[in-house]
Amino acid sequence: MGIKTVKFGGSSLADAEHFKKVADIIKSDPERRYVVPSAPGKRNKNDTKVTDMLYETYRLARSGMGVGAVEAAYQRICDRYNDIIRGLGLNFDISGELEYIKQAMLLRRVGHDFAASRGEYLNSLILAKYLGYDFIDAESVIFFRENGQVDMELTKCAMSDELAKHERAVIPGFYGQMPNGTVRTFSRGGSDITGSIVALFSGSDLYENWTDVSGVLMADPRIVDDPLGIDLLTYRELRELSYMGASVLHEDATFPVRNAGIPINVRNTNRPDDKGTMIVRSAPDYDRRHVITGIAGKKGFSVVTIESDMMNSEIGFGRKVLEVFEDHGMSFEHLPSGIDTMSVILSTAQIAGHEDQIKSQLERAVRTDSVTVEHGLALIAVVGRGMVKTKGTAARVFKAVSDAGVNIRMIDQGSCELNIILGVSEEDFENAVRAIYREFVG
Repeated sequence: MGIKTVKFGGSSLADAEHFKKVADIIKSDPERRYVVPSAPGKRNKNDTKVTDMLYETYRLARSGMGVGAVEAAYQRICDRYNDIIRGLGLNFDISGELEYIKQAMLLRRVGHDFAASRGEYLNSLILAKYLGYDFIDAESVIFFRENGQVDMELTKCAMSDELAKHERAVIPGFYGQMPNGTVRTFSRGGSDITGSIVALFSGSDLYENWTDVSGVLMADPRIVDDPLGIDLLTYRELRELSYMGASVLHEDATFPVRNAGIPINVRNTNRPDDKGTMIVRSAPDYDRRHVITGIAGKKGFSVVTIESDMMNSEIGFGRKVLEVFEDHGMSFEHLPSGIDTMSVILSTAQIAGHEDQIKSQLERAVRTDSVTVEHGLALIAVVGRGMVKTKGTAARVFKAVSDAGVNIRMIDQGSCELNIILGVSEEDFENAVRAIYREFVG
């Protein structure tokens, strides 16, 4: 019998009825042996995710708002879990766990990450009980280094040994343990990474990631009406799309499984018969009807432009420029440049409030004629493994955007030709995405 690791997102575990759907999916295939749950998500558009409720409770506890305010906020969390337990008809008392978490926050014995991780922890306890599976605390099998990166060697040893003891188990997503014994979480959506790590060290043949959509879509459905789904894409294509805003799967979720060649199948909990999207290491062919695989993008970028005559002949010019941003702990997105100009594109959130300081430091670090900072930039990635094999793809992208009356402010394309990155004004973002989609899909 093969092994499948299955991860279920918060929308798939929002209430008791969703828990029942998840249990039916898991038990319909005996190869689904290891389960990674997220915390309960929204039950409707006006609802609140449990993780956000935990963040708020922790904030109240740290701000000294008083025991009453903390207990009122925390009671909403208790009610969510008790409603799930009642709805499942379980004889399962987690009141001791709930009380411990509340007191730990009230007495300030735990950090921000511990508080955030309890959503997955409690949900996993309940799901394990409902399924009749063993429970493995992620804190005992996933380990971080001091720099916040996963210690894969230590994790491999601990997780491989522990999983070998359990025929079937539930492992909470989103968190692990730091060297000092405290809880550390991944970034939001990090349960996808947990699932990938479990898939790797369990020797799984497939990693199924269950959510509320039937796979990865070619464009954001909030921008493009009823975009087509993607049947097959590569790890590299997924990473490009995820990084640029496609939110179905965390951008780092491919790293643990891709070297091992374990496919990822993105499926829909509410439509379990849909095949979803299969994500693989490589694909020899591409969809010749559309050429591109998908379009993704996001707003909130700024561009710092340095102008200096003959900068191309000055050795170390680029290094000196980037060191200024490095000194501020800022990472860049793209570096479009000309003979006498160099532009650094980075998130507005990083540079906001530091513009004058950055400009002054750049003027000291390199000989400049001018340094300007512009905000309000959006980036769009057109991604596809077929683009390198198809003449005129870039021309079609640029013409579609031009015909839509959108001015392109930045273009970046790597030599691999896996993607084309466009920069446009934020107010033109949605219009540009729709124009590109129409050009290639109709």
